[in-house]
Parts: sequence; structure tokens; C-alpha cells
Amino acid sequence: MKTFLNATAAVALLASGTAASAETTMGIVVKIGGIPWFNAMEDGIKARAAELGVSAEMIGPTSADPALQVRAIEDLIAKGVDVIGVVPNDEAALEPVLKKAMDAGIKVIAHEGPGLNNVDWNFELASADGFGEAHAQLLCDKADPGKYAVYVGSLTVPLHNAWADAAIEWMGDNCDKLELVGERYGVAESVDDSRSTALDLIGANPDLKGFLAFGSQGPIGAGRAVEERRLGGEVHVLGPFSPGQGRQLLKDDIISGGYMWNPAEAGRVFVTLGNMLVEGEEIAEGTVIEGLGAVSPDAETRNIITDNLLEINKSTVDELAEKGL
Repeated sequence: MKTFLNATAAVALLASGTAASAETTMGIVVKIGGIPWFNAMEDGIKARAAELGVSAEMIGPTSADPALQVRAIEDLIAKGVDVIGVVPNDEAALEPVLKKAMDAGIKVIAHEGPGLNNVDWNFELASADGFGEAHAQLLCDKADPGKYAVYVGSLTVPLHNAWADAAIEWMGDNCDKLELVGERYGVAESVDDSRSTALDLIGANPDLKGFLAFGSQGPIGAGRAVEERRLGGEVHVLGPFSPGQGRQLLKDDIISGGYMWNPAEAGRVFVTLGNMLVEGEEIAEGTVIEGLGAVSPDAETRNIITDNLLEINKSTVDELAEKGL
């Protein structure tokens, strides 16, 4: 038996289908789920999506494994989302799957991935050199002569290693009193690994005077080790961290400070920029992007670099923490 729709029902069904198909959908894959930094980013994603009337979700893998990011992006491609965002653990591992996404007509945006090729845009809220050098100068100002160690998220996390490169180079040129221990340690996405590595380094190097910990869990883990060894004020821990997570360690002079940007704002930028691309807006010199300001994009590298650094110290930590960071 055939079923017929009256004109009103047919128009309603058509309108419903058109509205459903017109909704912009986004999936943003971050390094790892369940840590304060990316919890704040997720809050920003959800808030901005609600403001713009789009659908956006954050996917946080259970560990900082590039293969898990690849799998998550494959799933988003299969779902046919309009925009994929990524905060990469390993740029090289992601290039093939991001190319697959772009070939499928999906807009691709990265954050903390300045070397990626298969993206529409990568955006940063701080330059890599400036971020690394600022932390290096803080350590040199605070520490007594001795040795220092450098943490990164892993040896394949592109931006962390760019920060480390800039910091180590600055120290070599400007801070003769401090000598680097080893090369760098890929533990800063884990509080436990950062802590145990710090305990080992402190034990093996009685003249260790500082940690530059790039990766939001690094200052927390290294700080706990310094606290356990009662070396606050003697061994200085510096790096980006979530103020709400590290506030007490900072106030107790265990963490000496650092710089960050607002991860919630980065989440908002993901959604804002993705929506602009879907709507066909050109990103050019002077384009204003909420959260970034008026930008000067590099069309060749596909990078949008801005300066939105926040200093974390005893004077600012409470205000930053109260904002949910």
C-alpha cells in the first residue's frame, strides 16, 4: 500500500531534512583526554558551538598515542563531519589521515601543529621561539649555578620540541651558569612519569637546579618530586600548567611559575575558525578571528601565529584558576 503525505506534511519533512543537513558538524581530536588543560579546551568548544548553533565534540584519547589520534580521525571521516580539528602528538603520523580528510572535502584545522602540511590552517596563541625563550629566561633569572633538565610531551610532539629547541638555544647563548642534563625527556603528558623521572634526575645530579617542563603535567609531576625531596626554592620548576591544578604548588614555592595561553579560548577558536571555513570566509591579512584578534596568516605554511601569552605567578594564579583554567 502506498502512503501519501499531504502538502503541509511534505513541506515540514523537507524543511526538517534541510535543517538537519545544514548543521555544521565538527570533531576535535586532542592529545589526551581527562587532564585539566583539555577539560578547559572542551568547555570552550562546547560554549562556542552553542553560541554559533553548530555541533562540535572533543575526542580525547586514553593515552598520548599517535595511533589513537589516527583512529579517532578515521572515525570522524567515516561520520562525514564538516570540520576536523587536531592537537597532534606526532605530525608525521597524522599527515596521511589528514590528507584523506581533506580529499574527502573536510576542512582541517590544527593547533600546536606548525609543521603540518595537510591542513587548511594551524593556529597558535604564542610563537614557538617566544614561548621557549620566555621560560628559559625565567629559569636563568631564578636558578643558582648547576644543571637543568627539559621535559616535552614526547619526542614526537612538534610544538613541545620546538619550545625545547628555542629554550635550549637561548640557554646556551645567554645562561652559562646552567648546563643541560641529557637531551630531553618525553614524560610531560603524565604526572607520574614526570615525577619519577624528576626523582631519578635529582638523585643522580646533586647540583640539579631546575626543570623546564613543556607539557601541562610536567610541572605538576616535577613539582611533586621537588616537594618530596624538600627542595622548594632550590630546584626551580617552570613550564605551562593549568593554574587550578598547580596553584598550591606555586604558592608553596615548589613550582616557580610559567607561561600559558587559555586552552578554553583555543577551543573556542577551533569552532570559530571551522565555522568561518565552512561558510567560505577568506582568512587574509587583517581578518579578525575571535580569540586571535586581527591576524597575519602565512599562506605558504598555513600558520596563523598570534601573541596571547598569560604569565602564571603568585599574583595571577588565583584569577586564572577561578576562570576554570
